[in-house]
Amino acid sequence: MKRDSLVPLFAIILFLPACANAFYKVIDLGTLGGPKSVAYSINNTGQIVGSAQNRSGYWDATLFDTSGWGNNIDLGTLGGQSSVASSINDNGQIVGYAENRSGWERATLFDPTGKGKNIDLRTLGGSQSYAYSINDAGRIVGQALDSNYHERATLFDPTGKGNNIDLRTLGGYNSSALSINNTNQIVGWAEDTPGYRYKIATLFDNSGYGHNTPLAWFSQGIAYSINNNGQIVGAVDIFGGVFHATLFGRTNIDLRTLGGRESYAYSINDNGQIVGRAQNDSGVWRPTLFDPIGKGNNIDLNTLIDPTCGWTLCEAYSINNSGWIVGQGITPSGQYHAYLLIPEPGTIVLISLGILALRKRRK
Repeated sequence: MKRDSLVPLFAIILFLPACANAFYKVIDLGTLGGPKSVAYSINNTGQIVGSAQNRSGYWDATLFDTSGWGNNIDLGTLGGQSSVASSINDNGQIVGYAENRSGWERATLFDPTGKGKNIDLRTLGGSQSYAYSINDAGRIVGQALDSNYHERATLFDPTGKGNNIDLRTLGGYNSSALSINNTNQIVGWAEDTPGYRYKIATLFDNSGYGHNTPLAWFSQGIAYSINNNGQIVGAVDIFGGVFHATLFGRTNIDLRTLGGRESYAYSINDNGQIVGRAQNDSGVWRPTLFDPIGKGNNIDLNTLIDPTCGWTLCEAYSINNSGWIVGQGITPSGQYHAYLLIPEPGTIVLISLGILALRKRRK
């Protein structure tokens, strides 16, 4: 019995993924037949969306196969040549934007089966629109052009009938909504002065009455993500056009960098884990796991994977409540592919148990 019990343990160790001998396992999410792909969003069930190049070289919205076997689903377009999937909720609903037959990019609710029954979410009277986030209730936000060609933060009608709500600005012409949580709080950016493109991180009034709240009045900034606890991350201009990743609150927290000048925080999960990008002391941009208390103990995600894998991680765009991270990196063959990072807390334990078992067996 003792001898037989060693077999499953050693089987697990022998067949651990090649890139699992570190804090995170790296999974190559592949493409749609072309050379490149990027993952923008992961939900709490582990579904991942983004965009990938097909064999013709066009970028199409993609639902990725999380196993890494490459059975990715092309979500199609609105009759045009390209599309992007920006966000997926926990119910598997996917939004982004796609080209229509006239070549205009339009906010889109995608058919997750890939059969092409995509819904054009229309605009605010202009020609183009973009959907960036969807919550579990199916409420969708992004931006749309109005009849005056202004970019406006928008709460979209998910039926595609065009009953969209202009979320307005802080007094300027343009705005954009980038994230919505399950309590319908919406964040993004808005201008405060007509004709002056000064973006201010903004918490929007979801009723559309325009009672919007600036998150940092006297600095340019963008709020990229809000979690279900109301925590907001983004970036703020700290001086002269230099942006730092920021955790917004009563007192905004500068999340600092990796020793370089700039940084941006793109996603925060319900546990308060934050990912984005930051420059290191050589000025190179690196995907970053931020220290949420602002002490600067930030981590380049490249230091948390097995260096023998041959991967170089470039961007980290989204993190779910299990700590799974998606983005884009350079594969060992030199191609830019979407990746999935999965925490591997049990790897060292398994190896240790295997070594101990082997020693006992030898004795």
